[in-house]
Amino acid sequence: MGLIAFRSCLGMLVILAMGSPIRPVYAQSDDQSIAVLPDQPDIEEPLDPDQALTEFPDFGVEWPDLDQVADPVFDEIDQEAQEEIVQEGATDLSATDADDDPEQPASDELLADDLRQNEFRPTDALAETAYRVSFKGLPETIGEAFATRFDALSVLEQYQDDDANFAQIRRRAQSDEELVERLMRIEGYYDAVVQTRFEADGAERLTVVINVQPGPQYELDAIALPGFETAVTPDPETFRESFGLQPGDVINSDRIMDAKGRLNLAMAENGYPFAKTGEPELEIDHAERLGDLAVTVVPGGKYNFGSIVLAPTDLFDADHVQMIARFDPGDIYQASDLEDLRRALIATGLISTLTIDPMESEDPAAVDIAVALTPAPLRTIAGEIGYDTGEGIRSEVSWEHRNLFPPEGLIRVTGVLATQEQSGSIAYRRNNFRRRDNILNGLTALSFVDSAAYDAKTFSVAANIERQSNLIYQKRWSWSAGLELLASRETDVTGVTAASGAETYFIGSLPGLVTFDASDDLLDPTRGFRLSARVAPEASLQGGSFFYVRSQVDGSAYFPVSDKIVLAGRARVGTITGAGTNRIAPSRRLYSGGGGSVRGYSYQTVGPLDANDDPIGGRSLVEFSLEARVRTGLFGGNFGVVPFIDAGNVYSSSTPGLSGMQYGAGLGIRYYSDFGPIRIDVGTPINPRAGDSRIAVYVSLGQAF
Repeated sequence: MGLIAFRSCLGMLVILAMGSPIRPVYAQSDDQSIAVLPDQPDIEEPLDPDQALTEFPDFGVEWPDLDQVADPVFDEIDQEAQEEIVQEGATDLSATDADDDPEQPASDELLADDLRQNEFRPTDALAETAYRVSFKGLPETIGEAFATRFDALSVLEQYQDDDANFAQIRRRAQSDEELVERLMRIEGYYDAVVQTRFEADGAERLTVVINVQPGPQYELDAIALPGFETAVTPDPETFRESFGLQPGDVINSDRIMDAKGRLNLAMAENGYPFAKTGEPELEIDHAERLGDLAVTVVPGGKYNFGSIVLAPTDLFDADHVQMIARFDPGDIYQASDLEDLRRALIATGLISTLTIDPMESEDPAAVDIAVALTPAPLRTIAGEIGYDTGEGIRSEVSWEHRNLFPPEGLIRVTGVLATQEQSGSIAYRRNNFRRRDNILNGLTALSFVDSAAYDAKTFSVAANIERQSNLIYQKRWSWSAGLELLASRETDVTGVTAASGAETYFIGSLPGLVTFDASDDLLDPTRGFRLSARVAPEASLQGGSFFYVRSQVDGSAYFPVSDKIVLAGRARVGTITGAGTNRIAPSRRLYSGGGGSVRGYSYQTVGPLDANDDPIGGRSLVEFSLEARVRTGLFGGNFGVVPFIDAGNVYSSSTPGLSGMQYGAGLGIRYYSDFGPIRIDVGTPINPRAGDSRIAVYVSLGQAF
């Protein structure tokens, strides 16, 4: 007999003992007569105290035994708390009881007095104190999402940093008891009993202990998917398999919602663009500790892709969108193909807002794809600046129009002003040229370079077709093939003490590149590796015609040591075969040293030197780099430090070796911005030569490799 029921009945006894004038009121009949209770005693007649009371009607509850009244009871279970944090999100499925009076756990078997007999009670209930929260009794089957949800929704956790008095903490604990019960039901523990107690150490630091008596975990009994059988055979069987849940599986709201998601995906990927599923409904049988699950399914019709419908726009037409899409009219409808098209259109950089939806078609077996978009600003002015101890300051400014020649015809004008370089260029770029992901490039450039290795005044024209990665689509394989023509007036150091006169070189090149990228990020990789190979057959008309081949292989790998530490390594091997060093234009030779090479040394200074300690380049090179990328907790976790060590050398022969390696080491810092890491590296040569600077500083955007 519950305490509330006992108090109600006791109140009724008091009323009767006082001779209460309250009478029950009955509904009036059609003849407006009033029903009167028979044999009602006269209110004026004095009560006989020895007369037995009229027997009460049956209210469906037992009368209390006044000697057996107790608080709710609880068995304490000693088990370590689980406080792992995983992905957010929770769905508490609505459930109905199969029985009007379900069998509930017998709380009278639990002993609240035993739980509370050693409970902390403050000497000053109004004194504010700090506290912490711990769990006892959580079963091992509790998923990691439990901790995430509790941390997000708990009143105790929300105000844990704010001191409170004991009464406030108790109210917070009572609120969290109800929260934990709801979270336990998400995990399938419908009979869980939750109660809090308070403990304190010698310093009276308060601990709120949330004790959980989980009870049994309920299981699924019947699983119904009404409506899915209206799909085209054999799709219903496919959908049932994708749903995944079986009778006997434990009831878990997350798994049920995952199953619903798999069902939606299966229908959307098998030709059902208008399929819908209702909210899961659970009917709980407490007596059997089972639940019946029902999810209403409306598959709709099965369709193929029809035409792409695009409102008139200056960017491109529907034919261009169809060329970008990975599906053709007549292919079975797949929602993933629409998502891929959406990402590809955004990757053009021409679109501000975009919607892609299936719509009815004149063909009853097909759906057209409606594309609606808003153009983005097409003109951009950009600039960047960097610094290298060897190269000095380098600044670059550019202007571009990304759709000057529709569709996707870009023009970019770039100017470079640097300590050792001044240049200007006009570039043409057409994305999705004739087929998706193909890019057509054209470039005209004029440059003046005054470096320690050579002076060059160069005019070049180049064109290529390529397949590249971008920030939205990081491709495993990328490639480039093209043509480059240049005329260059260059000054080289060929003698022991003096420079030769300027020479004019006419060079034609067929550069090619193949890259395999198995890393996890284009700008800031944390795991995986990359491999690339460059080959460029070249013909020179300086002092007669001759041919040679430039080739280079690069590899890098990334190994996560922990969530905040990544080890990164790089190797490079290059060679030029077919001509001697003195016949090759100085700008086409191989050089090493600088921010993207062997840090600690100035730009291009690693390798053979002339009598004046100026680099002369070579026909082969070897480089290695190793660094640890360590993220700190500063600036919201966006600040990091990078200790590094580099090694490399350039050789006069076409065969690279490992002799005479120059080593550099140092420390870098990284700020991880939204547009990529900002890099500052400070290096020093470990085995410097005469004339090498002791400190080299490099500032740029992006990781060193």
